[in-house]
Amino acid sequence: MTEPAGGALADLRVVDASTLFAGPMAAMHLGDLGAEVIKVEDPRRPDPARGHGPEKDGHNIWWKTLGRNKRTVSLDLHTDGGADAFRRLCGSADAVIENFRPDTLESWGLGYQQLSADNPGLVLARVTGFGQLGPYRRRPGFGTLAEAMSGFAAATGEPDGPPTLPPFGLADGIASLATAFAVMSALHQRELTGRGQVVDLAIVEPIMAMLGPQISRWQLLGTAQPRLGNRSGNNAPRNTYRSRDGHWLAVSTSSHSIAERVVTLVGRPELAGQPWFATGRGRAEHTDELDAAVGGWIAARDRAEVIAEFERAQAAVAPIYTPQDIVADPQFQALGTIRTVEDPDFGAMAMQGPLFRLSDGDAPTRHTGREPGADTDAVLTELGYSAAEIAELHRSGAAGAAGAAGGSGAAGRPAGAEVSGGAGASGE
Repeated sequence: MTEPAGGALADLRVVDASTLFAGPMAAMHLGDLGAEVIKVEDPRRPDPARGHGPEKDGHNIWWKTLGRNKRTVSLDLHTDGGADAFRRLCGSADAVIENFRPDTLESWGLGYQQLSADNPGLVLARVTGFGQLGPYRRRPGFGTLAEAMSGFAAATGEPDGPPTLPPFGLADGIASLATAFAVMSALHQRELTGRGQVVDLAIVEPIMAMLGPQISRWQLLGTAQPRLGNRSGNNAPRNTYRSRDGHWLAVSTSSHSIAERVVTLVGRPELAGQPWFATGRGRAEHTDELDAAVGGWIAARDRAEVIAEFERAQAAVAPIYTPQDIVADPQFQALGTIRTVEDPDFGAMAMQGPLFRLSDGDAPTRHTGREPGADTDAVLTELGYSAAEIAELHRSGAAGAAGAAGGSGAAGRPAGAEVSGGAGASGE
C-alpha cells in the first residue's frame, strides 16, 4: 500500500470502477480528502474521460485533474483472472464506485452478494442514469439526459428561446457530490451496524433536487418555472449588466435590504418606496423598470468603479470571470483555491483543489492523473499475487501493463457491459 497521505479520509480505500464523470468525480472528491483511491479500467478500453476535452502535446488535461490522487489498475473484469483480482481488491476496500448498467457486475459474478461475502462492511455505490429499478433502468444514462428530464433544461434559457443545456457536465458534477455524500453516509452507518450496503444513485435525481420545489409547485399551483434568461422569478434586480469598458457583471438582490441599497446607489431611491418593492415576487414583476435603472447606471461606468461603489454601498455584485480572472483574483489566492501540482508531462500544473478547508489540515494532492495500469503490478502484489501469477494475468489479457491500453474501441467488451451514466455529455 502507498504511504498514507494524511487528511480526514486517510484510513479509507475506495475502488473507482466507474467511467467518465459522475462516479470518477465522486472518487476524486474522496481522494482529495486523503482516501486511497484505486482506479480500475479495462485494459483495452480505459476510461473515455482520458480523451475528453482539450489536450496538450498529446496528453489529456481533463484526466490529469479527474484522475488525481488515484492509483491506476488495468483489469478485464469479464475474464476469470480479472474478476478474481477485482474481487480480491474489493475485499480490501471500504467502498466501490461503479456505473455499469444494472446486472452487469452480477453477470460477471461480481454483484454485491458476492463482494460482500468476502467483505461484509463494503459499501457499493451504483451510479447510473436512472437507478437500479424501473422501466428505464437499463437505458444509457448520460448527464445531458438528466439535465433534460430533471426539469433543468425546461427552466433554462431565454423566454422566447429553446430549452437550454449547460456546456459542461452539470448533472454529473452534482451527482458526484451526492455520491460522495452517500458513500460517507453509508460508511457512517457501518460504524453503527458493522454492515455495508448498496447505494443506488440515479444521476437525474440530485440535479432535480437543486431545482427547488418544482414538484410541489406543480401539484399545488399547476405552474412550472418559466424560462427567464438571467433573470429570476423570485427577486429583482437580478441579471448580468455590461460596464462602460466592456466587462460583464452580475447583480443579485435576494434580500430586501440589498435591493434597497442597489436602487439607492443607482439614483432611484423612490423605487424602494413602491408597495411592490417590499417582496421579491413584487420586484420580479417590475424587472424591466429595475433592470433599466441598474443597467443604465452600470453602462455609464467602468467595471472597477462599479465594483468599488457597490462595495461601498454593501450591495452584491460580482465580475463575470474567465479562467484568467480566477487565477489572478486575490480572494481565491487567499483561500488557496488553486493548487500547483507537479506533473510528469506538464511540469507545474495548476488545478482547483478540494471544495473546502478543514481546520485540522487538508490532504495534499499527491499526483495528477496517471497513465492506465500504472500501478497494476504493485496493487496485485499487495493483494498477494506472486510474480508468476501476475505474469500469467498479463499473458492471458486479464490484466494490462502500464501504458499498454488500446484505443476507445469496443474490442473485448461483452454485450450488455456498457456503462450507464456519468458521461456528462452536455459539452459534447
